[in-house]
Amino acid sequence: MDLAQLSDRILSGDRRALARAITLVESSREDHRTQARDLLERLRLSGREAVRIGLSGTPGVGKSTFTESFGMMLVGQGLRVAVLAVDPSSARSGGSILGDKTRMDRLSRVPQAFIRPSPSQSQLGGVARRSREAVALCEAAGFDVVIIETVGVGQSETVVAEMADLFVLLLAPAGGDELQGVKRGIMEIADLILVNKADGDLKPVATRTCADYSGALRLLRRRPQDPDDFPKAMMVSAMAETGLAEAWDEMQALVGWRRSAGFWTSRRAEQARYWFDQEVRHALLAQLETAGARAELDRLGREVAEGRLTPGVAAGQMLAGLDATRRAG
Repeated sequence: MDLAQLSDRILSGDRRALARAITLVESSREDHRTQARDLLERLRLSGREAVRIGLSGTPGVGKSTFTESFGMMLVGQGLRVAVLAVDPSSARSGGSILGDKTRMDRLSRVPQAFIRPSPSQSQLGGVARRSREAVALCEAAGFDVVIIETVGVGQSETVVAEMADLFVLLLAPAGGDELQGVKRGIMEIADLILVNKADGDLKPVATRTCADYSGALRLLRRRPQDPDDFPKAMMVSAMAETGLAEAWDEMQALVGWRRSAGFWTSRRAEQARYWFDQEVRHALLAQLETAGARAELDRLGREVAEGRLTPGVAAGQMLAGLDATRRAG
């Protein structure tokens, strides 16, 4: 399939073509990277935008269950939903090992939904390096909401905020000091904290947990891109499917406020600049993977380990060698 045909099928909402395009952008082969860049440039002018929701949470909090229930509710409202589930990678093959698609059985059968597990590989924070490009493909395919479900919770997880319009942190009610379970950095970027499993015997605990987080959020400095009552904490139950509509209403209210205040456009421009910087950094690091550079890196590394060179001097020699190679080429 040529790129013109592939882009036309994506623009028409063909899910099979979308899956093929995501496979292309995730490839590390240089010829595939060239094709992926050309394809994204073709689709860039479509002008389509989706609400991008970054979703993170501690292991076992019920992210997949929440995503399925939330996605089914959105589909019921006539929206098209794409889910990019970033899985931990197999140490042997580099592929996804959790298989989120198999845990969203109902949503995966709905024609208005698209689910794509992606391996996190070695990417810091559990966000696949090419997830941003996959999001752009889903937008071009006409999806109204794109959910980026990430692995775990940690300081490095904040990279998802650089590709999402809203960041949702999903937590479970628990005993003890719940506030110790989440780092301050990730709370500072959360737009909504949703306390899941607020049903049955856990509902009173969830109520206390939600109150704890509401109090903690009031202590954080208000961000200029937020109205007065954000960020906020709410209770939901993915199993009982309660609180989901209210959470979506709050998300829409925040999106509307940011659009009217001008923060939506400026934030997307900042994100584009961030990913430009990241692409340059990755391209520079890729130069170290050539055979000659790897041999020189190993040689200098041995000299540092044996005490014949300091790390700073060795790094300077390595960079000088790379610069000389670039000039000669």
